[in-house]
Amino acid sequence: MKFTFDKDVFLKELAIAQEIISNKTAISILSNVLLTAKEGSLILKATDIKVNFETKIPVDIQEEGSTTVFCDKFVSVISSLPQGEIEITEKDQKLIITSVAKKAKFQLRTISDNDFPVFSEPDNIQFFEINTKDFKEMIEQTVFSVSDDETRYFMNGVYMEKKNENLIFVATDGRRLAYIEKNFGITIPDFKGIIIPPKILSIINRRTQNEGSIAIGVGEKNIFFNFGSYKFSSVLIDGQFPNYDKVIPENQDKSFEIEKSELTDALKRVALLVEQKTRRIFFNLNSGSLIISSEENELGQAKEEIPCQYEGDEIVMALNYLYVEEPLKVINSDRIKIEFTDPMRAITLRAEPNKDFFHIIMPMQIE
Repeated sequence: MKFTFDKDVFLKELAIAQEIISNKTAISILSNVLLTAKEGSLILKATDIKVNFETKIPVDIQEEGSTTVFCDKFVSVISSLPQGEIEITEKDQKLIITSVAKKAKFQLRTISDNDFPVFSEPDNIQFFEINTKDFKEMIEQTVFSVSDDETRYFMNGVYMEKKNENLIFVATDGRRLAYIEKNFGITIPDFKGIIIPPKILSIINRRTQNEGSIAIGVGEKNIFFNFGSYKFSSVLIDGQFPNYDKVIPENQDKSFEIEKSELTDALKRVALLVEQKTRRIFFNLNSGSLIISSEENELGQAKEEIPCQYEGDEIVMALNYLYVEEPLKVINSDRIKIEFTDPMRAITLRAEPNKDFFHIIMPMQIE
């Protein structure tokens, strides 16, 4: 195998492969990236067994072939070389990397591509195509609410289902829930609800642009994403997602509105003296004002008052500050509306004016 390529284009694709591969130290086939040079293109593949990545890069091929090389060192070598054309030759289980502009040469050991895992193909799967910008918003509004408790593996991913012609994403860790529902104006093929691991969603979110579209195919055990020259797939989480409808309050008769920037800034300051174990802050709600406070044992207290739109009795509620802060980071709205019925029952955090998503937070014990 022998081919030449431009450094910058190649390095961009390699960086995605490096992100996919979870084992970056052990010299094994799963630490390697697969390189296949044929028909004027280089096919690049990487996997951690659960998540697969494939792309095709135009290169100048002098000799076709296929092999695998340790991805982490390969990236380091390519990064170290000067801008311009780079030549790669594979011979006798060794990959020789040469800079055309400089007299720099590296040699890396290869492993035969025969041992590289075979990717699942989306046979008999009907894809649907939606705009990338809205799909990215669905990921951003939910992925941070996924549980990291491996004993509750069925909550370790984002639940996706089709309801009528709408696409729904839900994520929960048992103490909070994130929900978003969108209509893309297309007919979506029927599929049963699935649980998508957060790793693949986070990669898709980082690697897609706001322009364009993404094609999605849902199989029994895998999900497939195609956009541009990229093909991604992931094994689905096998399990029964909780009945999220039971968590969503049907009617909340109290609410207040507040400027998002003021709430965000106050949270950052008050959180400086929050107990790290509990992360508990207090919302003291009065007519026209919200007092946010925290207390860290043996160190001190923090308190800040900000204006809000509220008329009613004084109410105090305790909340995990991260459960408030994280939704605020992804809500693109100047004002926030918080709905509730009782200080010890679920509160709902929404954009104002209302959009197609919301976040539910369970309060903590005040004492």
